Amino acid sequence: MMKIIYLLVIGLMTSFSSDLENREELDLNVLIGEWTLDMSPQDKTDANFTQMKITKVTDYSFKGEFYREGVKIRNANINTQMGIIYGALVSGDNSGEYHTTFYYEDGVLHGTTHSVSRDFLAVWTATKDEE
Repeated sequence: MMKIIYLLVIGLMTSFSSDLENREELDLNVLIGEWTLDMSPQDKTDANFTQMKITKVTDYSFKGEFYREGVKIRNANINTQMGIIYGALVSGDNSGEYHTTFYYEDGVLHGTTHSVSRDFLAVWTATKDEE
């Protein structure tokens, strides 16, 4: 019985330290800045763009604006368990709430935005504006 408990404790400690190592290797500050979102990346003839500004990042969250200036990001979360930076946020305007998720890969955000009240799911990519 003691062997089983010992193995469980070692397994949990290894899993926890692995997450900490991934977090230390990933620079979450790459998210800070102004991003241009291409809301229809599959259709190059459509010029449907919007902005996201990330102003502050902590270990598990971030702050900023999404969609239009003044539309604050709410309930933002970051997850790095898989060695990839994932983010999720809630924003909204007069038409309702938007639920957005993304992941960061090679300088590009790949995301989705879902609006229940407007009955759509947008798939998008974003590149950081030059500073």
